[in-house]
Amino acid sequence: MVKLDRMSTLPVSDPARAALWMIGAMLSFSLMAVAGRELSGELDTFEIMLYRSLIGLVVVLAVATAAGALRDIRCRMLGTHVARNAFHFAGQNLWFYAVGFIPLSQLFAFEFSTPLWGALFAPLVVGERWTATRLAACGLGFVGILVVARPDSLALSAPTLAAMACAIGFAGAILLTKRLSRTESITSILFWLTAIQAVFGLVTVLWDGDIAFPDAQSAPWVVVVGVCGLIAHFSLAKALKLAPATVVMPLDFMRLPLIAMVGFLLYDEPLLLSVFAGSALIFYANWLNVRAEQKAQTTPPTP
Repeated sequence: MVKLDRMSTLPVSDPARAALWMIGAMLSFSLMAVAGRELSGELDTFEIMLYRSLIGLVVVLAVATAAGALRDIRCRMLGTHVARNAFHFAGQNLWFYAVGFIPLSQLFAFEFSTPLWGALFAPLVVGERWTATRLAACGLGFVGILVVARPDSLALSAPTLAAMACAIGFAGAILLTKRLSRTESITSILFWLTAIQAVFGLVTVLWDGDIAFPDAQSAPWVVVVGVCGLIAHFSLAKALKLAPATVVMPLDFMRLPLIAMVGFLLYDEPLLLSVFAGSALIFYANWLNVRAEQKAQTTPPTP
């Protein structure tokens, strides 16, 4: 439980514990990327998403049962759950498609632009308003995206475009999660995430008409994808509860050098200066946006 200061009802920041949770998130995201790369030649993205969702559904139900939280699962706002998971399903399919073709560091750099897309579309989804700082941060971040994509030096391939577009899907999912979290428990959100996306996965696999089942070699990687996806997002949520976003964001940014070294050591991927330079711009833009939001929340309204 987060400790409370005697003089305030706000939780006391605990960066040390937040850092431990972020280590778990970074390792889980990196393992999921490696597993996705290993599965890219064996299963298509629809099959990966189907098996990931089924494994996630079993894990969520098992944990909820053990914690006595099954009663927290509700059917209300089902339409919003479906819309939220349609965005996430699209984004995650694009992510798994891109992971088999482009450098892992480049994929993660594009993924860091998710909060910028969220800030851009937030007024349309959750009623927040655009500000000069938010628009300037988004503009700076999109310059960083162009630096990462390097459109001047190479053609924008389908995997590169997929990596850029996956962040839009993730942003839509985050915004709708924000709306759901006003009334829904985390157990309910995770249950419908896995259940609805299992249905999406089954429909798309049947529509594709060519179902492949994991063999002895690919099955362990499928389990890694299913388990690490849940662990990564749970760890990130725990870190954000223990420390403000301005503390967690730099820790999350450490995913980039970590995955760059993984790609270099396992797949002989080059360490691209453009990826790190563009990511720095994206990170700074995100930081500006978070700082502006925190300042707006702590500044008392003008009478």
